[in-house]
Amino acid sequence: MYVRESERGPQMPLTTQQVRGFKPQEKPYKKGDERGLYLLVKPNGSKLWHLKYRFGGREKKMPIGAFPEVGLAQARHERDRARLAIADGIDPMRERKREKAQIKLGAENTFASVAQTYIEEKMVREGRAEATLRKARWFLDLLKPAVGNMPLNDVDPQLMLAALKKLEAKGNLETAKKCRSFASRVFRFGAAMGLCETDPTSILKGALVSPKARHYAAILEPEKLGQLLRAIDGYECYPVTKLALQIAPHIFVRPGELRHGEWEEIDWDKATWTIPEGKMKARRTHVVPLSRQVLELFRELKSISGGKGYIFPAFHTRQRPMSENTINAAFRRMGFTKDEVTAHGLRSTASTMLNESGLWHPDAIERALAHGDSNAIRGVYNRGNYWDERVKMAQWWSDNLDRLREG
Repeated sequence: MYVRESERGPQMPLTTQQVRGFKPQEKPYKKGDERGLYLLVKPNGSKLWHLKYRFGGREKKMPIGAFPEVGLAQARHERDRARLAIADGIDPMRERKREKAQIKLGAENTFASVAQTYIEEKMVREGRAEATLRKARWFLDLLKPAVGNMPLNDVDPQLMLAALKKLEAKGNLETAKKCRSFASRVFRFGAAMGLCETDPTSILKGALVSPKARHYAAILEPEKLGQLLRAIDGYECYPVTKLALQIAPHIFVRPGELRHGEWEEIDWDKATWTIPEGKMKARRTHVVPLSRQVLELFRELKSISGGKGYIFPAFHTRQRPMSENTINAAFRRMGFTKDEVTAHGLRSTASTMLNESGLWHPDAIERALAHGDSNAIRGVYNRGNYWDERVKMAQWWSDNLDRLREG
């Protein structure tokens, strides 16, 4: 137990020289200063500052620090801060525990951990496409070296800008822009969870270099398209790859939607391919009408792949879809450069030629391409329209491709 200080006579404030001179005794003892501040001298020689105060009718004690790390002046400063808090109805000990908990929480909730939670608990549960999830994880990997281990609330605009400018310096303007957008979503998620106060990336839009609009290379001349179709028919490769090359020009879906297709999505009786919303960029289910030519190609493919799982499985395993580079790599081996044709550019080819034909309503073509409508009301109104026209257009387009192939 402690040795009590004599309460006789007025208590005099301590001096630094006195504090230094207090020697350890067999039992711990206290030396009082003023207004509840006292020094506890322990048998091992340590000298600890404490504040004794009353809050809510109860006597409490709060440790302030050890001497000489915390000097007399600093101990008095901390005492005065605590007494001001008490005057404002705040328990300083409880407030200190809350601050420590926040610091610990902040240290645990780094940018990387919160971003990972955002991806798994929001993006995955929302059914985002695997390609979208893969890109999000890639953006996180790019940002990790700069801010990954920092508490989310400690990341400021300057730190984020420095990380993004490094990407710009490598010429990755579009990547820097998309990383900023991803980080912004992470901070907004963190703010909603009470892990940070603001989104520091919101003011960085004007600080990044705007990338030039990217256009996928596409064939827009009928004769050259015929050459491509004949080159595909004469190309020797893995049968699944060849059939993917033959089918892609007919249905002009996005490359990721094509290679992630599954046999259960094909309705042979209705001649349709229903791509679920989780695989679509616009997050809406998309139904593709299939022409006679496409159905025939799908039947041939089914006899090869077995009709289960992925329509276009990878070469070494049926558990994964065909690689995203397969079609473009085939085009290069055929002799077509990346400035002539791309898998994604087949959509532009179809869009341009269908519009130039003058036979089809522009909105029917947009629906076939699964483009969203910038006008929300118009988009809702037209969602169910043009199906019959799209069915006829799909057959006309396949017939047109056959004519071009024959020269």
